Amino acid sequence: MTNVVSKSTKQTPESDRSPLPVVAALVAVARCAVTTVRLLAEHRVRQPSDHVGDVLHFADGSRAPVYRETVIPRDQVLEPTALVVEFRLRWVRGKGHALFRAESLLNTPLFVGFPGFVSKLWLAHDQAGFYRGVYEWDGSRLAHAYARALWWILALVSEKNSIHYTVVPGFTRADFLASGVADTEDRVWWRVTAVDASTGKRLAHACHEGTHTLRAPVSAARPR
Repeated sequence: MTNVVSKSTKQTPESDRSPLPVVAALVAVARCAVTTVRLLAEHRVRQPSDHVGDVLHFADGSRAPVYRETVIPRDQVLEPTALVVEFRLRWVRGKGHALFRAESLLNTPLFVGFPGFVSKLWLAHDQAGFYRGVYEWDGSRLAHAYARALWWILALVSEKNSIHYTVVPGFTRADFLASGVADTEDRVWWRVTAVDASTGKRLAHACHEGTHTLRAPVSAARPR
């Protein structure tokens, strides 16, 4: 179990710094892949099912079920930081979403080896087709570095103007999920307002069977 030994003061969320230079991003991803090989060899990459099926509701009115969880157990986290990333795939519609969710497991080497990674909840697409990842990181600087490198990978398959991220320093993932309060004055895409575990189990099962499609058409405009 991860032990938070020095919880930093909760700070103002930080969003959407510019992507890293492409060469720097490629070097970072290559180093991540090498580290991931070691982590896999040491059997340190875990995929618990505790949160699979939970539905996360967001302040912009959207919702999405968790379909996978990835964790690297750590003895301690010195600077807990929540990170939320969103993107919308190009050309993927209907049953293509089920295929993406299945093959996305192969993307694990692109993030677990980044310095500071603690955990990730993989969310299916919401009503507007946006995917999200909800992470815990050890250090806001490292979370930013990952998200800025990730932009180039997501840009290969996503609508570029749909790629966004927000870093929330001082929050473990559990804190972040539990702190959501519905607030009509703050309808940002990344803020969790509720977690529905019972409904989520049914939705996640439908997602894995490829029978559940979220269809409600909403504007692609997202409050930052």
